[in-house]
Amino acid sequence: MNAAPKIGFISLGCPKALVDSERILTQLRTDGYDIVPTYEDADMVVVNTCGFIDAAKQESLDTIGEALRENGKVIVTGCMGATESDILDVHPKVLDVSGPHAYEQVVGAVKQHAPYVKEHNPHLDLVPPQGIKLTPRHYAYLKISEGCNHRCTFCIIPSMRGDLVSRPANEVVAEAAGLVKSGVKELLVISQDTSAYGVDTKYATSFHQGMPVKAKMLDLCNALSTLRDDQGDAPWVRLHYVYPYPHVDHIIPLMAEGKLLPYLDIPFQHGSPRVLKAMKRPGAIDNTLKRVKAWRDVCSDITIRSTFIVGFPGETEDEFKELLDFVNDAQLDRVGAFKYSPVAGAAANALGNPIDEETKERRLEEFMTLQAGISSDKLAKKVGQQLTVLIDEVDDEGAIGRSKADAPEIDGVVYLNDVQNVKAGQRVEVKITNSDEHDLWGELV
Repeated sequence: MNAAPKIGFISLGCPKALVDSERILTQLRTDGYDIVPTYEDADMVVVNTCGFIDAAKQESLDTIGEALRENGKVIVTGCMGATESDILDVHPKVLDVSGPHAYEQVVGAVKQHAPYVKEHNPHLDLVPPQGIKLTPRHYAYLKISEGCNHRCTFCIIPSMRGDLVSRPANEVVAEAAGLVKSGVKELLVISQDTSAYGVDTKYATSFHQGMPVKAKMLDLCNALSTLRDDQGDAPWVRLHYVYPYPHVDHIIPLMAEGKLLPYLDIPFQHGSPRVLKAMKRPGAIDNTLKRVKAWRDVCSDITIRSTFIVGFPGETEDEFKELLDFVNDAQLDRVGAFKYSPVAGAAANALGNPIDEETKERRLEEFMTLQAGISSDKLAKKVGQQLTVLIDEVDDEGAIGRSKADAPEIDGVVYLNDVQNVKAGQRVEVKITNSDEHDLWGELV
């Protein structure tokens, strides 16, 4: 039997890119290729790049350069690959370049430069039904669409990934059902704009196991809430990248009823109406604050996570103060912030009045200090409460898990010191005993 070529794979960027990587890896394994973790063992390396901001582009270029030095045969795909010259001008020895979600081209390039005809072997042909996953076994990202119809001036995603293209609802639900049956305990719903799901297909109806389901946010959430594993347990369903459109109001009762996790990831980006207008983002701050309050009235334990940009071109001290006032008024649970970074091709570059780095750094520090106090106060109120915790890992010091308020990688965790009699993917009841500005500590109930 001919030895299968060994492929190394590096995945950079956001969860949406991670899903692309999983699909490519699944196809390569299905076609008989071996996947290996080191440059030395690989016959070829695939790099899935990120091109969202300049720092991410530089990381992608550095990674490609390292792969070329350590291995020599490199294929590049992903967001940065949407402009081929961005790669080849720096690394002309790259074998092939493709843009995001170009699964067939990547696999085709691998086959061209490392040809292999798979020989049937029932012991080697086994690929799990859920495909190759790069996340731990107990949670998975569920991508419901590609692209975006918005034209935020700081973002070049539409130029790389195109306009919104929603997946058929039955395809999404079937994938989710397969993941749950395979042991996934948490589904993280992702897209560029989850609230816009189905707009491009006019909310087309499809059928999953004989039941109609519309390609619409509410209908999809209802369908996902009915999934069960072989033990009859429902997965956690967590929503990311949600725009605060009015129809999101209809999702909140599902959270109050326990059908979805009481969690919304909404990138508000700023708190100044003028800056938001310059960003081409929804700018009615008073309406946003009213909506957040209404959500909390319906579902008192809802967690709202968001991200913000400080130092956007032209941002005045008064407008930065408006951002701080918004954060203080909204009392959001989980918040990330970034200094504005100019990206080649972004419309915001033409706005003028750039903010100097020293001012951006000062504003970021002031912003994060304010949010740290809000977060610390909110987490302190959880001391003494009993929370359900999903265990992520167990080591010699104890276990680390997450509550319903915590998404993996971006939010806080719950530490269970000196606890080893649990395993990853298990849900346990925990009494919270301590907190800081990011994380919680507790003991098993």
